[in-house]
Parts: sequence; C-alpha cells; structure tokens
Amino acid sequence: MADLQLESVLRCPVCGHAETLLMPTDACMFFHNCSECGHMMKPVAGDCCVFCSYGSVPCPPVQMGERGCCDR
Repeated sequence: MADLQLESVLRCPVCGHAETLLMPTDACMFFHNCSECGHMMKPVAGDCCVFCSYGSVPCPPVQMGERGCCDR
C-alpha cells in the first residue's frame, strides 16, 4: 500500500482559488471557507468531506480503502 498523502489542494468551485491544506487524520472536515472569496465549501452529495469533493487527494480513510472519514 502506498504512503498516505496528508496534503491536498482544495480548489474553490466558485472562484477557482487553490490552497494546500493538511488533512486531519482524526476528524471529518465538513466545511472550509475559501481564503480568496469566502465561499463556504461543503461536501457534495455522496462525499464524506470537502477533501473528497474539492481536493486533489481524498481524505486519509478513503485512501486506506474505507468508505469515508465519517464512517469511523
């Protein structure tokens, strides 16, 4: 199994701004405010967190083959 990636680039669906964030390994991140336009990102239906919806890398539990970070 590959090493877990703990950094993900979130891209705002409104303004396109991208920022690199460290993903928590012990919590689900449901919301994130874009640092450029202030838009509050929320997971799209079927995703467990903002990283799975808008990130370049899914959350650590999904990387490990689990259904998502909220199912723990």
